[in-house]
Amino acid sequence: MRVVFDTNIFISALVFPGGQAQQALHRIIDGKDHLFISNPLIHELLEVLARKFGRDREELSRVAVFVADLGEMVQPRTKIRVLEDEADNRILECAVAGKAEVIVTGDRAMLRHGQHGQIQIISLKSYLTLSS
Repeated sequence: MRVVFDTNIFISALVFPGGQAQQALHRIIDGKDHLFISNPLIHELLEVLARKFGRDREELSRVAVFVADLGEMVQPRTKIRVLEDEADNRILECAVAGKAEVIVTGDRAMLRHGQHGQIQIISLKSYLTLSS
């Protein structure tokens, strides 16, 4: 399955290991699904880790390398402005650029949106119940 993780999934996996978000990362590591990432998503992830969780530059550098190696980098070419939160629009752009089937998020506004084109927007719990 072609998938994009919202930054909140990465945050949960990295800051609170051992939970469902970490299980989602293991699906990628084990090759069950194919993850797409973009530079704007990595930048948002690093900014949140620094601002909210006090991560230092060295740790942020390791996270950036880990996440970049975890998935396939895409370069969104189309600007999307359908959601109120601009960061959420960057996730949609990444998913469109990667031709993802699914966006996995804990963001309620995105979940209410339900889908963008053919891309389903689902919860982490729903993602973990899908067969790959």
